[in-house]
Amino acid sequence: MAELRLSMVFFFLFIFFYINLSTVESSMARARHFKHPDTKALIEVSCQTTLYPALCIKCLARYANSNVRNEQQLAQVALTVSLYKARSTRSYMLKVAKELESIKAKECPALRDCLQQIDDSINQLSHSIRELRRFDLKAGMTDDLFWHIDNVDTWISTALTDASNCVDELPGHRMSKMKATIKGKVMNVAQLTSNALALFHRYAARYRSATNKKP
Repeated sequence: MAELRLSMVFFFLFIFFYINLSTVESSMARARHFKHPDTKALIEVSCQTTLYPALCIKCLARYANSNVRNEQQLAQVALTVSLYKARSTRSYMLKVAKELESIKAKECPALRDCLQQIDDSINQLSHSIRELRRFDLKAGMTDDLFWHIDNVDTWISTALTDASNCVDELPGHRMSKMKATIKGKVMNVAQLTSNALALFHRYAARYRSATNKKP
């Protein structure tokens, strides 16, 4: 009888430790899967201020476990995503342009104009990313900081205009599959750039509003 009771004690102790171990392992697994819950909240809240929130969350969600901790870093990531997509679109367009030129297709002039616009977008986005990295927040709200803010604002806005102009080069009626693909890719660049601009405005607004409150 005593041996039976002892066996039951060991049995329940085993169950107790097994359940607790499973709970701990499950918690650790969740922690490994999602290290920075604050980053996810930052992305979701910030993306609601954009014109394309679903696209914004989808593209930035992969950075939820990164070291993105504030709005400046989030704007930097959004610009990087837009630049990557613009470069990818440019590579695709160059490939198509080469094929069209070989057969002297009538779409060549429009495609060349669109390519020029995408090249300009890539340059403007690259300038924006480099400029945003130069922000010295420790120096406070100086004229130099606002000069950098205005530069980034201008360059992102220009990149968005260039991408939008490229879309306008591709009329929407009776489009071939190739033109429809290019237009879709360029529209994606424009939407991502629009989102990046909105996120940058959200970040810069705190400094502009603080200046307006000064007597």
